Amino acid sequence: MTAREAVTAMEAQAVINPEKSEKQASARGRILVLIDGSRMSYAALEAAADIAGKRDADILGVFVEELNLVRSAGFGFAREVGSVSGTSRPLDPGILEQRMRRLADQARAALAGAVKQRGGKASLSIARGRVIEEVLALVGPDDLLVLGRAGWSSPGGARLGSTARGLIRQSPGQVLLWCELKPRYQNRVVVFLNEHDEANHRAALAAIEICRHDHQPVTIVLGTDGEPAAERLDAIRQELEVLGASTRLRVMSDPNPATVARVLREERASQLVISRNSGLFNEPGTEQLLAALNLPITVTP
Repeated sequence: MTAREAVTAMEAQAVINPEKSEKQASARGRILVLIDGSRMSYAALEAAADIAGKRDADILGVFVEELNLVRSAGFGFAREVGSVSGTSRPLDPGILEQRMRRLADQARAALAGAVKQRGGKASLSIARGRVIEEVLALVGPDDLLVLGRAGWSSPGGARLGSTARGLIRQSPGQVLLWCELKPRYQNRVVVFLNEHDEANHRAALAAIEICRHDHQPVTIVLGTDGEPAAERLDAIRQELEVLGASTRLRVMSDPNPATVARVLREERASQLVISRNSGLFNEPGTEQLLAALNLPITVTP
Protein backbone atom coordinates (compact mmCIF):
# COMPACT_ATOMS: atom_id res chain seq x y z
CA MET A 1 0.00 0.00 0.00
CA THR A 2 1.39 3.44 -0.92
CA ALA A 3 1.53 6.33 1.54
CA ARG A 4 -1.40 8.00 -0.19
CA GLU A 5 -3.48 4.82 -0.15
CA ALA A 6 -2.80 4.38 3.58
CA VAL A 7 -3.86 7.93 4.41
CA THR A 8 -6.92 7.70 2.19
CA ALA A 9 -7.95 4.41 3.80
CA MET A 10 -7.70 5.99 7.23
CA GLU A 11 -9.88 8.91 6.23
CA ALA A 12 -12.42 6.71 4.50
CA GLN A 13 -12.75 4.52 7.58
CA ALA A 14 -13.41 7.59 9.72
CA VAL A 15 -16.20 8.69 7.38
CA ILE A 16 -17.82 5.24 7.17
CA ASN A 17 -17.74 4.48 10.89
CA PRO A 18 -16.40 7.37 13.00
CA GLU A 19 -17.07 5.67 16.34
CA LYS A 20 -15.19 2.54 15.27
CA SER A 21 -12.38 4.69 13.89
CA GLU A 22 -12.01 6.55 17.19
CA LYS A 23 -11.89 3.28 19.14
CA GLN A 24 -9.25 1.91 16.80
CA ALA A 25 -7.28 5.14 17.07
CA SER A 26 -7.26 4.86 20.85
CA ALA A 27 -6.17 1.25 20.58
CA ARG A 28 -3.07 2.40 18.71
CA GLY A 29 -1.53 3.72 21.89
CA ARG A 30 -1.73 5.58 25.16
CA ILE A 31 -0.97 9.14 26.14
CA LEU A 32 2.05 9.28 28.45
CA VAL A 33 2.97 12.44 30.31
CA LEU A 34 6.07 13.06 32.41
CA ILE A 35 5.22 14.83 35.69
CA ASP A 36 8.17 16.12 37.71
CA GLY A 37 6.45 18.68 39.93
CA SER A 38 7.50 21.65 37.79
CA ARG A 39 5.01 24.19 36.46
CA MET A 40 5.76 23.15 32.90
CA SER A 41 5.01 19.49 33.61
CA TYR A 42 1.57 20.38 35.00
CA ALA A 43 0.86 22.42 31.86
CA ALA A 44 1.84 19.34 29.83
CA LEU A 45 -0.49 17.22 31.98
CA GLU A 46 -3.46 19.44 31.12
CA ALA A 47 -2.62 19.13 27.42
CA ALA A 48 -2.22 15.36 27.71
CA ALA A 49 -5.60 15.04 29.42
CA ASP A 50 -7.24 17.07 26.65
CA ILE A 51 -5.72 14.86 23.96
CA ALA A 52 -6.61 11.66 25.81
CA GLY A 53 -10.20 12.85 26.12
CA LYS A 54 -10.45 13.63 22.40
CA ARG A 55 -8.94 10.29 21.40
CA ASP A 56 -10.72 8.24 24.08
CA ALA A 57 -7.27 7.01 25.06
CA ASP A 58 -5.83 5.93 28.40
CA ILE A 59 -3.38 8.31 30.04
CA LEU A 60 -0.33 7.23 32.02
CA GLY A 61 1.41 9.74 34.24
CA VAL A 62 5.10 9.04 34.85
CA PHE A 63 6.88 10.27 37.97
CA VAL A 64 10.56 9.40 38.31
CA GLU A 65 12.61 9.83 41.46
CA GLU A 66 15.97 10.82 39.98
CA LEU A 67 18.51 8.20 41.07
CA ASN A 68 21.54 10.48 40.80
CA LEU A 69 19.88 13.03 43.08
CA VAL A 70 19.09 10.35 45.67
CA ARG A 71 22.67 9.08 45.58
CA SER A 72 24.18 12.54 45.86
CA ALA A 73 22.19 13.20 49.04
CA GLY A 74 24.28 10.52 50.73
CA PHE A 75 27.45 12.61 50.46
CA GLY A 76 28.17 15.00 53.29
CA PHE A 77 29.39 17.73 50.94
CA ALA A 78 26.21 17.68 48.80
CA ARG A 79 24.25 20.94 48.91
CA GLU A 80 21.17 22.38 47.24
CA VAL A 81 20.29 25.94 46.29
CA GLY A 82 16.78 27.27 46.86
CA SER A 83 15.07 28.13 43.56
CA VAL A 84 13.48 31.25 45.09
CA SER A 85 15.79 32.28 47.95
CA GLY A 86 19.08 31.29 46.33
CA THR A 87 20.25 30.06 49.73
CA SER A 88 22.71 27.14 49.81
CA ARG A 89 21.94 24.40 52.34
CA PRO A 90 22.94 20.76 52.96
CA LEU A 91 21.10 18.17 50.87
CA ASP A 92 19.50 16.10 53.61
CA PRO A 93 18.50 12.53 52.55
CA GLY A 94 15.50 12.41 54.88
CA ILE A 95 14.13 15.73 53.68
CA LEU A 96 14.74 14.68 50.08
CA GLU A 97 12.73 11.46 50.56
CA GLN A 98 9.87 13.44 52.11
CA ARG A 99 9.94 15.90 49.23
CA MET A 100 9.79 13.13 46.65
CA ARG A 101 6.83 11.50 48.40
CA ARG A 102 5.08 14.85 48.51
CA LEU A 103 5.71 15.50 44.82
CA ALA A 104 4.45 12.01 43.94
CA ASP A 105 1.27 12.63 45.93
CA GLN A 106 0.81 15.98 44.18
CA ALA A 107 1.32 14.31 40.79
CA ARG A 108 -1.28 11.65 41.62
CA ALA A 109 -3.80 14.30 42.72
CA ALA A 110 -3.16 16.49 39.67
CA LEU A 111 -3.57 13.53 37.32
CA ALA A 112 -6.81 12.48 38.96
CA GLY A 113 -8.15 16.04 38.79
CA ALA A 114 -7.24 16.51 35.12
CA VAL A 115 -8.89 13.24 34.11
CA LYS A 116 -11.98 13.82 36.26
CA GLN A 117 -12.72 17.01 34.34
CA ARG A 118 -12.49 15.29 30.96
CA GLY A 119 -13.30 11.63 31.60
CA GLY A 120 -11.19 8.60 30.77
CA LYS A 121 -8.85 6.20 32.52
CA ALA A 122 -5.59 7.22 34.13
CA SER A 123 -2.84 5.69 36.21
CA LEU A 124 0.45 6.90 37.67
CA SER A 125 3.75 5.06 37.35
CA ILE A 126 6.30 5.88 40.07
CA ALA A 127 9.87 4.72 39.51
CA ARG A 128 13.33 5.43 40.87
CA GLY A 129 16.11 5.64 38.33
CA ARG A 130 17.35 7.82 35.50
CA VAL A 131 14.45 9.74 33.97
CA ILE A 132 15.12 9.05 30.29
CA GLU A 133 15.75 5.35 30.88
CA GLU A 134 12.60 4.92 32.98
CA VAL A 135 10.41 6.72 30.44
CA LEU A 136 11.82 4.74 27.52
CA ALA A 137 11.09 1.51 29.42
CA LEU A 138 7.39 2.48 29.48
CA VAL A 139 6.71 4.18 26.15
CA GLY A 140 5.89 2.18 23.01
CA PRO A 141 5.98 3.05 19.30
CA ASP A 142 2.22 3.71 19.21
CA ASP A 143 2.18 5.94 22.30
CA LEU A 144 2.22 9.72 22.38
CA LEU A 145 4.64 11.12 24.95
CA VAL A 146 3.80 14.64 26.20
CA LEU A 147 6.54 16.73 27.81
CA GLY A 148 6.93 20.18 29.19
CA ARG A 149 9.82 21.60 27.24
CA ALA A 150 11.82 22.46 30.38
CA GLY A 151 11.94 21.23 33.95
CA TRP A 152 13.16 22.72 37.22
CA SER A 153 16.64 23.48 35.89
CA SER A 154 15.58 25.56 32.88
CA PRO A 155 13.85 28.95 32.86
CA GLY A 156 10.81 28.76 30.59
CA GLY A 157 11.71 29.33 26.95
CA ALA A 158 15.45 29.63 27.60
CA ARG A 159 16.43 26.22 26.28
CA LEU A 160 15.18 22.68 25.95
CA GLY A 161 15.62 20.67 29.12
CA SER A 162 18.11 17.81 28.92
CA THR A 163 15.28 15.29 29.44
CA ALA A 164 13.26 16.74 26.57
CA ARG A 165 16.32 16.72 24.31
CA GLY A 166 17.04 13.08 25.09
CA LEU A 167 13.49 11.86 24.69
CA ILE A 168 12.69 13.57 21.40
CA ARG A 169 15.74 11.83 19.93
CA GLN A 170 15.22 8.39 21.49
CA SER A 171 11.49 7.84 22.02
CA PRO A 172 10.10 5.21 19.60
CA GLY A 173 6.86 7.11 19.00
CA GLN A 174 5.62 10.67 18.77
CA VAL A 175 6.72 13.27 21.29
CA LEU A 176 4.71 16.43 21.94
CA LEU A 177 6.70 19.31 23.42
CA TRP A 178 4.15 21.49 25.15
CA CYS A 179 4.49 25.19 25.89
CA GLU A 180 2.94 26.76 28.95
CA LEU A 181 1.41 29.73 27.14
CA LYS A 182 -1.00 29.42 24.25
CA PRO A 183 0.04 31.09 20.97
CA ARG A 184 -1.36 34.53 20.38
CA TYR A 185 -3.11 33.17 17.32
CA GLN A 186 -4.63 29.84 16.35
CA ASN A 187 -4.38 29.55 12.59
CA ARG A 188 -2.49 26.74 10.83
CA VAL A 189 -0.72 23.48 11.59
CA VAL A 190 2.67 23.59 9.87
CA VAL A 191 4.26 20.27 8.85
CA PHE A 192 7.93 20.26 7.90
CA LEU A 193 8.83 17.59 5.32
CA ASN A 194 12.20 16.43 4.04
CA GLU A 195 13.67 13.84 1.67
CA HIS A 196 12.62 10.79 3.73
CA ASP A 197 9.29 9.57 2.35
CA GLU A 198 8.48 7.20 5.22
CA ALA A 199 9.23 9.88 7.81
CA ASN A 200 7.12 12.33 5.80
CA HIS A 201 4.23 9.87 5.79
CA ARG A 202 4.34 9.55 9.59
CA ALA A 203 4.42 13.34 9.94
CA ALA A 204 1.40 13.63 7.62
CA LEU A 205 -0.53 11.09 9.71
CA ALA A 206 0.25 13.11 12.84
CA ALA A 207 -1.04 16.25 11.12
CA ILE A 208 -4.25 14.44 10.15
CA GLU A 209 -4.78 13.41 13.78
CA ILE A 210 -4.25 16.99 14.98
CA CYS A 211 -6.53 18.49 12.33
CA ARG A 212 -9.26 15.94 12.96
CA HIS A 213 -9.55 17.13 16.56
CA ASP A 214 -8.56 20.80 16.32
CA HIS A 215 -10.19 21.58 12.93
CA GLN A 216 -7.33 23.69 11.63
CA PRO A 217 -5.94 24.01 8.09
CA VAL A 218 -2.45 22.76 7.23
CA THR A 219 0.63 24.20 5.59
CA ILE A 220 3.16 21.68 4.32
CA VAL A 221 6.71 23.00 4.08
CA LEU A 222 9.08 20.95 1.92
CA GLY A 223 12.70 21.52 2.84
CA THR A 224 15.07 20.84 -0.02
CA ASP A 225 18.65 21.67 -0.93
CA GLY A 226 17.70 22.53 -4.50
CA GLU A 227 14.73 22.78 -6.83
CA PRO A 228 12.55 19.66 -6.28
CA ALA A 229 11.54 17.59 -9.29
CA ALA A 230 8.09 18.30 -10.71
CA GLU A 231 7.14 14.64 -10.26
CA ARG A 232 7.93 14.82 -6.54
CA LEU A 233 5.85 17.96 -6.08
CA ASP A 234 2.92 16.35 -7.92
CA ALA A 235 3.14 13.26 -5.71
CA ILE A 236 3.14 15.38 -2.55
CA ARG A 237 0.17 17.42 -3.76
CA GLN A 238 -1.77 14.24 -4.48
CA GLU A 239 -1.07 12.94 -0.97
CA LEU A 240 -2.18 16.23 0.53
CA GLU A 241 -5.60 16.11 -1.13
CA VAL A 242 -6.93 14.11 1.84
CA LEU A 243 -6.19 17.08 4.11
CA GLY A 244 -8.65 19.27 2.24
CA ALA A 245 -8.68 22.21 -0.12
CA SER A 246 -7.35 24.58 2.55
CA THR A 247 -4.01 22.74 2.63
CA ARG A 248 -1.16 24.55 0.96
CA LEU A 249 2.38 23.58 0.00
CA ARG A 250 5.48 25.74 0.34
CA VAL A 251 8.96 24.82 -0.86
CA MET A 252 11.89 26.00 1.26
CA SER A 253 15.30 25.84 -0.34
CA ASP A 254 18.34 25.70 1.93
CA PRO A 255 16.29 25.23 5.14
CA ASN A 256 17.82 26.55 8.34
CA PRO A 257 16.41 27.54 11.75
CA ALA A 258 16.14 31.24 10.91
CA THR A 259 14.20 30.55 7.70
CA VAL A 260 11.92 28.07 9.47
CA ALA A 261 11.16 30.67 12.14
CA ARG A 262 10.27 33.21 9.44
CA VAL A 263 7.95 30.78 7.65
CA LEU A 264 6.21 29.89 10.91
CA ARG A 265 5.54 33.57 11.54
CA GLU A 266 4.27 34.10 8.01
CA GLU A 267 1.94 31.10 8.28
CA ARG A 268 0.76 32.21 11.73
CA ALA A 269 1.48 28.68 12.93
CA SER A 270 -0.42 27.31 15.90
CA GLN A 271 1.47 23.99 15.92
CA LEU A 272 4.56 22.51 14.28
CA VAL A 273 4.98 18.88 13.19
CA ILE A 274 8.50 17.74 12.33
CA SER A 275 10.24 14.37 12.00
CA ARG A 276 13.26 13.62 14.16
CA ASN A 277 14.85 12.36 10.92
CA SER A 278 14.72 15.88 9.53
CA GLY A 279 18.07 17.31 8.57
CA LEU A 280 17.01 20.46 10.37
CA PHE A 281 17.95 18.78 13.66
CA ASN A 282 21.56 18.71 12.44
CA GLU A 283 21.59 22.46 11.91
CA PRO A 284 23.23 24.67 14.56
CA GLY A 285 20.59 26.65 16.42
CA THR A 286 17.68 24.23 15.90
CA GLU A 287 17.28 23.33 19.58
CA GLN A 288 17.35 27.03 20.47
CA LEU A 289 14.66 27.59 17.85
CA LEU A 290 12.45 24.84 19.30
CA ALA A 291 12.89 26.26 22.79
CA ALA A 292 12.06 29.80 21.71
CA LEU A 293 8.93 28.93 19.72
CA ASN A 294 5.80 29.63 21.70
CA LEU A 295 3.76 26.81 20.17
CA PRO A 296 3.31 23.06 20.62
CA ILE A 297 5.76 20.92 18.63
CA THR A 298 5.07 17.32 17.66
CA VAL A 299 8.23 15.35 16.82
CA THR A 300 7.46 12.19 14.84
CA PRO A 301 9.69 9.13 14.23
